[in-house]
Amino acid sequence: MVILVTAIGLGGDQPSKAYTYAYGGIIRGDQTKKQIALVFTGGDFGEGGNLIREILHQRRTQSSFFFTGDFYRNKAFDSTINDLIQDGHYLGAHSDKHLLYCSWEKRDSLLVNHQQFYEDLSANYAELKRFGIEKDEAPFFMPPYEWYNDTISVWCNREGIQLINYSPGTLSNADYTIPSMHNYRSTETIFRSIINFEEKEKTGLNGFILLLHIGTHPDRTDKFYFRLGELIDVLALKGYHFVRIDRLLQPQSGVKCQENY
Repeated sequence: MVILVTAIGLGGDQPSKAYTYAYGGIIRGDQTKKQIALVFTGGDFGEGGNLIREILHQRRTQSSFFFTGDFYRNKAFDSTINDLIQDGHYLGAHSDKHLLYCSWEKRDSLLVNHQQFYEDLSANYAELKRFGIEKDEAPFFMPPYEWYNDTISVWCNREGIQLINYSPGTLSNADYTIPSMHNYRSTETIFRSIINFEEKEKTGLNGFILLLHIGTHPDRTDKFYFRLGELIDVLALKGYHFVRIDRLLQPQSGVKCQENY
């Protein structure tokens, strides 16, 4: 279920923005503005972190990163995390242990109960706090596997956070796939899917949440982040501006933006 709604800030003093929702999660921002939120998720792999950071830094581009608790605990990624914070990017939660919340075959069938969800989420935010980021500074949550249902969204809202997901229509989220997978997509195929979508859709990539991965399995040697700079340059020439997720989706009542730059 996808619903287009209008969100208005508290007190009516903020401009209204139309957001697109699916199962209670925001999947796209304001389609009247040429803004894109690049979001990167990370769990087991993070080898692309330094290159991604450099590409973004060179282009003065702000992005958002959603990591699991295991990623935040991995000492090998400490410098990458601290550098991203120093550069002013948004860092958020992606669950602690990358749980599968609901069945792939029957989405309304939960595989976790509320206590399991809460404990896992709390552990993820505890790791964020170790890096100086409070929960109210990271109010947007990217679910593990980018798979959830209405119940998970309700549970998130009760915890004072808003679930988000990537905007459908491109193959960007397939940049983790390896050649042995049936759903493998090459970097060229993914790149073209983004450009083709932008060209054929009336609103292009306006308000898009474009999801990529900060690292992938070693079996994927055709890393998409090697073409990240090219993608940003092409879209910038088309007039798009890249913003953090808390900028793309503001104003939100009760949301405190990270001010770490």
